[in-house]
Amino acid sequence: MATIRERSGKLIADFRYMGIRCRETTSLEDNAYNRRILKKRLEQLEAEITLGTFEYEKYFPKSNRVEEFKEKRSQQIAVQTKVPLFKEFTELWFKQKQVEWRTSYQQKVSIVIKNYLIPAFGNQVLSKIKKSDLLNFRASLAKVTHGKDQTSLKASRINQIMTPLRMILNDAAERYEFESPYKNINNLKESKIEVTPFSLEEVHKILTTVREDFRPYYTIRFFTGMRTSEIDGLQWKNIDLQRREIHIREALVNGVLGGTKTYGSDRTIQMNDRVYQAFLQQKSLNNGKSEFVFCNRDGGPLDYRLVNKRVWHPILRFLGLKSRRAYQTRHTAATLWLSAGENPEWIARQLGHSTTEMLFRVYSRYIPNVTRRDGSAFEAMLEKLNTEELAHE
Repeated sequence: MATIRERSGKLIADFRYMGIRCRETTSLEDNAYNRRILKKRLEQLEAEITLGTFEYEKYFPKSNRVEEFKEKRSQQIAVQTKVPLFKEFTELWFKQKQVEWRTSYQQKVSIVIKNYLIPAFGNQVLSKIKKSDLLNFRASLAKVTHGKDQTSLKASRINQIMTPLRMILNDAAERYEFESPYKNINNLKESKIEVTPFSLEEVHKILTTVREDFRPYYTIRFFTGMRTSEIDGLQWKNIDLQRREIHIREALVNGVLGGTKTYGSDRTIQMNDRVYQAFLQQKSLNNGKSEFVFCNRDGGPLDYRLVNKRVWHPILRFLGLKSRRAYQTRHTAATLWLSAGENPEWIARQLGHSTTEMLFRVYSRYIPNVTRRDGSAFEAMLEKLNTEELAHE
């Protein structure tokens, strides 16, 4: 706390600044009136030191310490500005994190950074970003529209955008020793995965009506549950016709062949007879012109957008079936397997799930007799008990 002293009849201001004791002689005579004036000035001085707005030369322009503290302030500012701008740190952070991610995830994060995070936070100093800024940004995402229908971003997409932002800020906070503003911000509650599988009858209609050159493609999709990126990136080197196995090791994302969606997605799928026959038919159609199982006229991999536009959606319209993504072929495989009574653990392995948890959470409502959530199993048990009791009477 600043104090007032006296020397040779003049008042002296005694205070601490930047951890240094400072004593400055004023031109004020030592009397009660001047002491009150100096006291008020020192109170203001201390307030400015606390706020970080104090300028030594403003109060003591003739002091020998003006230059000393100017230099110290410059050094202090230099230290403070070592915390970089969001865009500068994000560029470095992304380069360092790439080695941990698969190509497909690198692309997703890159799109989020470029389209959302840099425009919103690029020119801000990381340590100056506040929690309120993050909440306002998230709220603004809910107003973003996209696609022909101009639909709003779903909670799942907003969470995907916020995840890299959280990772960036938490990493920066650890490196530059400031408190992350992302503290206590939870993900938005996401709606359940939309599952609209085809019935076995609808699958039969599609496979008997679709173009002959695409019949093997959709047969394999419907009866293996492969993701679009997996079947489009499938190569003959990963097909073992002798053992009737499909080895999923790669995926095609935005025309680039890379790793599968997750490490658990690397798996071996067993072929049933329909799938095996479809591969034989495709091998005949392919006639060795490409390393890809399914290819375009030039031997390159398929573009799923063109396939959807020219084959998938036209066949659904022709048959009068509800429009839905081709990804529903994966959901169809899962529900057909479950309804047939296949072992859930085997199904999970076929789909590339590490556990059966997601299997039952996503598909259970389509197979009540398998999950036993309709009470039929318990009713059957009681009926059996009643029969046995009657037999003993």
